[in-house]
Amino acid sequence: MAAHAGLTADRIARAAAELADEVGIEKVTASALARRFGVKDASLYSHVKSLREIRTRVALLAADELNRAIAAAVAGRSGAEALAAFADAYRHYATSHPGRYAATQLPLDPADFTDTEVFARSVELTYAVMRHYRLDEPDLTDAARLLRATFHGFATIEAAGGFNHPRPAAESWQRIVAGLHQLLETWPRTV
Repeated sequence: MAAHAGLTADRIARAAAELADEVGIEKVTASALARRFGVKDASLYSHVKSLREIRTRVALLAADELNRAIAAAVAGRSGAEALAAFADAYRHYATSHPGRYAATQLPLDPADFTDTEVFARSVELTYAVMRHYRLDEPDLTDAARLLRATFHGFATIEAAGGFNHPRPAAESWQRIVAGLHQLLETWPRTV
């Protein structure tokens, strides 16, 4: 396939996302992508500026996919049911798409995504689920950070095969999410 035969920044980002899931975001290179398209590296750079741009595009694509999965899961739910749906969608995405998910954790330059609302949407979804708990700032931010840290930590350890105990990880996950709900219900308010 020649570069002029349909190669676009979006197609490059999608191929990079697929490659990231196969080999890890850190191993996504211009050369590896060029090989996928049967072109030279320089052909990619007529559509994207740099490897950093490719990885940023993967992060944005993945964040959008994750947002959509969470939004669909939590629609029409509240309280413990919404929290569990949010958590399950997050965990499923992170473990099903490890390279894409890892891209969402990359430190990105805000200037690279000023024309998108994807990260603001992520915050909106989190706060919508948290609305049930009636937390004000700074408690809302602190509780949201607890959720993100817990979900990310569990999914990352699970994806790495780090839960080597006879108790199924899924059972632990359910108890953790139930515990988070209980904690949020009784969150110690900042005075």
